[in-house]
Amino acid sequence: MGAALHRVSGETGKRPALTGCRPQKARLVFNPSPVSISPRLSLINELAESLLAIVFPTSCSICGAEVRGVSSLGVCRDCWAGVESWEGTSCERCGGPIVSDRAADALHVLCGECRADLPDFDVARSFGLYRGNLRQLILQLKFRRRERLGRKLGALLEHVWNKLDGMDPAKPPVIVPVPLFHSRERERGFNQSRLLAEGLRNRIEKHPGGRKIVVDARLLVRTRATAPQVRLKFQARKENVRGAFAVAKPESVRGRSVLLVDDVMTTGATLSACAAALKKAGAAKVIALTLARATPQFPDNGDTAQSAGVDEFNRHWT
Repeated sequence: MGAALHRVSGETGKRPALTGCRPQKARLVFNPSPVSISPRLSLINELAESLLAIVFPTSCSICGAEVRGVSSLGVCRDCWAGVESWEGTSCERCGGPIVSDRAADALHVLCGECRADLPDFDVARSFGLYRGNLRQLILQLKFRRRERLGRKLGALLEHVWNKLDGMDPAKPPVIVPVPLFHSRERERGFNQSRLLAEGLRNRIEKHPGGRKIVVDARLLVRTRATAPQVRLKFQARKENVRGAFAVAKPESVRGRSVLLVDDVMTTGATLSACAAALKKAGAAKVIALTLARATPQFPDNGDTAQSAGVDEFNRHWT
């Protein structure tokens, strides 16, 4: 069942700062209500879900409230509505939130990291901040094997996709999920970035007149195992993933735009290393989209004991 985006009031930057993006004046949240569906079919689906909910009652995996229906994947409507996009001022290059009024008023809005050393991707954007309900859902996806949830979360990236300018409808980009090393993917059983990429593709292709878009999970490979990024500092993260990626099919990216998809962006070191490999193979442009951006300016004030790359058994999954 599809998902609808609804507008609610929220904070915005002083001026549109996302280069290549159309400014938004409202914060969007995700709601699991159906869209583009006939009233009759919607009624049938709701009746079916209600019957299943009666037979198989469940509680919200975030707040514990009763969940009515199964299409919400064990998350109540209020908690889905609490998944917020970032609509404030952001760095033009990496998409990181800008909290300084002085920086936000500059001609070119760049964060300190990008001013010091531009990443190899052309632009990066994230749906929201890595905190609150969005953080909880990402942790559930990664550590509780909730693969259907991954595709539903991937649909959120459509909101970021719709704000990208310079995309040629006649020549859509190839979508490439950030790969895991093969031993880590075997241990986990899936690649969460691939699920997000598939969810995004499914939403884009549902647009009226939408073109088919390829998700190629074998185009980019991780050539070696890398240490978990989660506790490394900025420069150490860059060195850790330098040269760790290669393009298996250069002819698939030569002269094309590539849309890199990952779950969480912190410093952007992994995405930049991926972009460097893609550019070396001849990619014309690399755009990075992530579900969430982890930043010290906006820490999660809830459960901070678990980091983005460590599960409840203290295993690293980044």
